[in-house]
Amino acid sequence: MSLKVTVVILNFNGRKHLETYLPSVVNYSKPHTVIVADNASTDESVAFLKEKYPELRLVHNTENHGFARGYNDALAQIKGEFDAYLLLNSDVEVTENWLEPLIQSLENENIVAVQPKILAHTNKHLFEHAGACGGFIDSNYFPFCRGRIFDTVEEDKGQYDSVQKVAWTSGAAMLIRAKAFHEENGFDADFFAHMEEIDLCIRLQHKGFELMCNPKSVVYHLGGGTLPYNSPNKIYLNFRNNLYMLVKNHQGLLFPKLFWRMCLDGIAGIKFLTEGNFKFTWKVFLAHIALYRNFGTLLRKRKALKAYKKPHYQFNGSILWAFYAQGNKFYSALNKRKFK
Repeated sequence: MSLKVTVVILNFNGRKHLETYLPSVVNYSKPHTVIVADNASTDESVAFLKEKYPELRLVHNTENHGFARGYNDALAQIKGEFDAYLLLNSDVEVTENWLEPLIQSLENENIVAVQPKILAHTNKHLFEHAGACGGFIDSNYFPFCRGRIFDTVEEDKGQYDSVQKVAWTSGAAMLIRAKAFHEENGFDADFFAHMEEIDLCIRLQHKGFELMCNPKSVVYHLGGGTLPYNSPNKIYLNFRNNLYMLVKNHQGLLFPKLFWRMCLDGIAGIKFLTEGNFKFTWKVFLAHIALYRNFGTLLRKRKALKAYKKPHYQFNGSILWAFYAQGNKFYSALNKRKFK
């Protein structure tokens, strides 16, 4: 039986992105439904959509609660109508027949979510930072991708065109089963934005599901449309949410792992300082303060963890060591025996 799929674009003050990228989504997503979920925009996004795309369905959130709760609130309004949601950033250009390979991947009932190959809109020969060709995490919960490690992105030469099971799928373009999304209560709204999809993917793996990247589907992502990659606020959210994710999901002795990870964060803060990025160092410090402030809540969220299965396709090593000490800048150079 074919899946009933909808493409859901979360929009906040993104009229410019809608003008630029929505035409490809509308043209290449038929016969599937396209929904724009407006996150209480204050620009002319809604008026633009009603004038230029009256056939599209609009879902309205009453407040802007960020990416995580924004999607939770929007998808709650269409719960029960679709088998799967294609969550798509508003700054993504899609290509012809982009949906079909992703939908076919879900024919395997144990696959809960799948992403396409994500290339950079500004340079279509390069992988894009947010997801590239499928995501992984290392033993210290640092995320990386096929095609991107830290800020180093690879040129797409077809080297990662194989279908691959992964540890996480990018929230920039993710097809996910609706039932699993709602049963897991969606994204963790406390994340607000950034890494909420990695946290959800790990929680889904705890339940025994698997995730996939299918490069037969290709999209082009502008990236940094809401927060630029070098934004201090993005630094804060990434460091804070990465610590939140570790506390919630680490299956082992928590405090030694957390202490070591926070030491690594401290080294990153010192590095930012030596580079003259005082604001970045300050944001790392604030991320740790947020962890202390919310530690009790995070511990309550991890209560059921002992009954969960271990995540798959993690890198059983340090991506920091592999990248900086061993000089392995590309995913293809990593020791594949360390993936479990």
